[in-house]
Amino acid sequence: MLKKSPAFDIRQLGYGEYGFSIPLNSQIHGKDTQGKDFDEKTVLTYISHNGSSFWMANSVAEGSELKLIIDLPPKLSDDKNLKLIIKGKIVFVEAAKNENPKHRVSLKFESKYIIKDEEGQYS
Repeated sequence: MLKKSPAFDIRQLGYGEYGFSIPLNSQIHGKDTQGKDFDEKTVLTYISHNGSSFWMANSVAEGSELKLIIDLPPKLSDDKNLKLIIKGKIVFVEAAKNENPKHRVSLKFESKYIIKDEEGQYS
């Protein structure tokens, strides 16, 4: 069930913006705080037309760029295995808590995106 919720910080993603708390499997590509490349699987906790939030184990810095590959639900993709590929800049990193070793990261999307199927064909 989709639940509409306000953005994590209206100042970061736009005044009065709303998005959805929908769990979408995703993969993140980027560089950690040490400058090393990483790939990490995660699940989105929030998405809107301007950005998304998710939990990740790798340490990243605000202002860094990440590439996000989101698995689109079959109902939105005519039962095809489609992926939304979009880049963005990190606008917020919440420190890990004792019980959860992961950081919550919020990403502001660039305006360009690509949708590909599992064979790498554009849709």
